[in-house]
Amino acid sequence: MELLVAALLSLWGSIAGSQPDMTMEQMLQAYADGARAAQQAELAQSQGQAAARDTFVKQDPQKNEAPLVKGLYVTAHSAAGSRMETLLKLLDDTELNAVVIDVKDDFGYITYPTGNPELEALGTTQKIIPNMAALMEKLKNHDVYPIARIVVFKDSVLAKQRPDLSFLNPDGTLWNNGKSPPDSFMNPYRTEVWDYNIAVAKEAAKAGFKEIQFDYVRFPEGFETRADKLQYTHDDRARTDVVADFVKKAHEQLSPLGVRVSVDIFGYAASVPAAEGIGQDFEKISKYVDVIAPMVYPSHYGPGWFGSKVPDAAPYATIHGAMHDTLAKIGPLEALKPIVRPWLQDFTASWVQGYIKYGKHEVEEQLRALHDSGIEEFLLWNAGNSYTPGVDYGMK
Repeated sequence: MELLVAALLSLWGSIAGSQPDMTMEQMLQAYADGARAAQQAELAQSQGQAAARDTFVKQDPQKNEAPLVKGLYVTAHSAAGSRMETLLKLLDDTELNAVVIDVKDDFGYITYPTGNPELEALGTTQKIIPNMAALMEKLKNHDVYPIARIVVFKDSVLAKQRPDLSFLNPDGTLWNNGKSPPDSFMNPYRTEVWDYNIAVAKEAAKAGFKEIQFDYVRFPEGFETRADKLQYTHDDRARTDVVADFVKKAHEQLSPLGVRVSVDIFGYAASVPAAEGIGQDFEKISKYVDVIAPMVYPSHYGPGWFGSKVPDAAPYATIHGAMHDTLAKIGPLEALKPIVRPWLQDFTASWVQGYIKYGKHEVEEQLRALHDSGIEEFLLWNAGNSYTPGVDYGMK
């Protein structure tokens, strides 16, 4: 209080010298009016940003061109190696027609030489795919729809080079999540990180990819428990708004290039009001993408989800329940509703208590659940790109 009084007296003294006719009461009123005007201006700016989000107009740049996507995840190493021939034969022989290829991988490496001097100067490029043009031509010859996967905020490579754009421990060292190997994340509040990932996406569009799929569009797991302990730049926006704002900007910059924008998102985010801790709000993100790709792997749900003691052992019930929640979540978006294209499980989750071995029947049960939910598109995940043979992908 003494400091406030001293400040006011000092202010009064300076004003009285230039405006001797102003009383102390008039000065205080003028001060209050100025503060009120500043608050109103700040509120108007905040409301303007919210209004800009609310008036977002979305047009699918490939509405009449893209196929109903039924795709596979492909690592950069598989795409550049002999396994790609096996995967292409699977695509040729079945209803599968698309691949999701790592363009910026889980470590943060850009997986091919883009020719962009600014990106390559960062030292985050590896020549895993030495000739992207040849790969794209091969996909085109097999009538395969190419999707570029870009891992956004999980980026250990860039975090080590630019810790100022990441999260720091109280002692100033780079934070990681303690996994083996440990992962570091970039700070979603930093627009420099946005621009970097959008630049990678623009190069992928130039290379011929028809869709940009952003993954790890979120804060680290459990961030809410450490947000007040870590050192990082941030403002007053909620984490869900920060993530949604990134997606909105990415769509605005990429859509004119003719590419779709999609986002991978935790499947459970559709079943809760919002995943505030990691900044994923299913409805907000869905508003700004052409395709939403919920990761609804049955192994990712704990006991009790969708009435199953072990959701991993109930692939039909789990996927059917997840789709019910997904469609209910995006229903209010009306004209802004994205295509729903879930990630399905084609792997055995042996770490889950009560797990079952996944094969032809389990994959087809997930597909049947999609069909019964009215969902026509899907993606299959197997980290090693070894997919179950003999599956009927007709979804009937």
